[in-house]
Amino acid sequence: MSEQFGPCALAIGNFDGVHIGHKALIREVVRYASDKNLRAAALTFDPHPTAVLAPDKVPPQICSLGQRLELLEQAGVEQVFVQPFTAELAAFSPEQFVEDVLVNKLNTKAVFVGENFRFGYRQSGTPEVFRALGERYGFTTCFMRPVTFRGEVVSSTAVRGYVAAGKVVHAAHLLGRCFSLEGKVVSGHGIGSRQTVPTLNLRMPANQIAPRGVFVTHTRDLHDGRRWTSITNAGIRPTFGGDEFTVETFLLDPLEGDTPREIEVAFRHFVRPERQFPNADELKEQILKDVARAKAYWRHARKLLQPLSSIY
Repeated sequence: MSEQFGPCALAIGNFDGVHIGHKALIREVVRYASDKNLRAAALTFDPHPTAVLAPDKVPPQICSLGQRLELLEQAGVEQVFVQPFTAELAAFSPEQFVEDVLVNKLNTKAVFVGENFRFGYRQSGTPEVFRALGERYGFTTCFMRPVTFRGEVVSSTAVRGYVAAGKVVHAAHLLGRCFSLEGKVVSGHGIGSRQTVPTLNLRMPANQIAPRGVFVTHTRDLHDGRRWTSITNAGIRPTFGGDEFTVETFLLDPLEGDTPREIEVAFRHFVRPERQFPNADELKEQILKDVARAKAYWRHARKLLQPLSSIY
């Protein structure tokens, strides 16, 4: 990216998940920027504004900041400005935010936001205020209606609800891709290797939402791009008296080469809820059944989608 920001057409939002509603907004930004010979840009905030405004109500994130930036770039954004959200910024008047951030920092020529976007001290920046400030400072303001899918308004809140309920297919419809977790591979408790089946254990990112249960997944090495079909248990391992949330993935394809250091696990299909078994042998028996179901799922997927790389 260039050191100079703008002149740009700018999308503003938290963009958690970069779901299909966000992508629709970004498409308009990219189209406008191309027509007007501007840079397609986005302004996002870190941490989430509620971390400052209402710390006890901070929602779990759908994706990390790194994932968010990568997804915005994939959607066509050329430049992203990550604005630290602080108590000082929260106290900005709408005009101060526009002048200091949008005009002076970002050289904004057009702004695209959702029609429910509010900004400035106590959210006093309404669409009417924003439009008037745009006229005063020389940029165009565009307000986008919400995107719906099968009659439901697409939102990060809706995605979180589906993920928390284990409805990963519903979440994928709203995201336009599979919900996924990224993180480092860490050592487990060794129980799987000794008593059930060996797994890759993913360290959960802080304040990250995750589904709970057993899922058909696919796994990607974040360093070299290797990919595997897989099955994943996300939960607390109740059979072994666990109380810490873990994400344990068993690869269905051979692991050739070194064990990956960082992986992405994408959730495709719910298999069953996590439950406690009387002993490790019964758990292992159930895991082998789960593995058989996952292999059947992937055999069916291969018939529908060729080559397999298109599934990922």
